[in-house]
Amino acid sequence: MSENRPMRPPLFTQIDVSQAAPPPSPPPAGSLAEVAMLLRQLLAIEQRQTKLLEDLVNHVQNTQRQRAMELGQWRQANPHLARKCREAAEALARVQTEFLHQLTEEVNENFDALLDGEFMFTEFVDRFGPRMAHLNSILQVLTQLSSPPPAPNSSNNNSP
Repeated sequence: MSENRPMRPPLFTQIDVSQAAPPPSPPPAGSLAEVAMLLRQLLAIEQRQTKLLEDLVNHVQNTQRQRAMELGQWRQANPHLARKCREAAEALARVQTEFLHQLTEEVNENFDALLDGEFMFTEFVDRFGPRMAHLNSILQVLTQLSSPPPAPNSSNNNSP
């Protein structure tokens, strides 16, 4: 019975790992000079990029310092409003937490419909997306304008 079976090709073949190509010959002397020149050019470009990145970082840091100084001056000039911004930001953060709770419940309850249905997904994004974006923007502004939270050991409890 085994004599009637056709021969199958072997599952594994032999792999030749011997070196087939001769070792590379050393490059001509002229090409070494070209390589050195190209490396010098690359080095010059890298140095220029590094300088530009340092200038960019310095510019961004100066802009951030200026913004922080202006916000600090505004907070000092408007301490009452800065405290009110802090209170509003804390209250709105609680609203955001509740909003996120509703959003996650909606996702968990309607996962399959959101995954499969273009209409349901678009409806979900239209319903929650703009409100989330606007809420985040308002919170960011209030947080930036708010006074820093009082120190825990501060005995200054003069809130109007």
